Amino acid sequence: MSKRIVSPCISICKTDPLTGYCYGCARTDEEKKLWKYEKTTIQWKTKNLEEIISRMKGWQLDTFKESYKHKVEKGISLFKKDLLNKKL
Repeated sequence: MSKRIVSPCISICKTDPLTGYCYGCARTDEEKKLWKYEKTTIQWKTKNLEEIISRMKGWQLDTFKESYKHKVEKGISLFKKDLLNKKL
């Protein structure tokens, strides 16, 4: 059975024009593409997750950790959960 790593996307998809990193997950556009590529290895994803977390500081890191934990446990980011609740 293969191990699965949950995508770090927390549904806040805006890119910082200075750094090129997403405000929500701190990935570059290229890293986002690699996460979707079916042949990308678990090892690469694990290393990339560590790298993107190291890019974050302060509120961004706190928000990411809380939302990513919720996504891993419940299958949906807190931001997306909030959007869905507002539609109900």
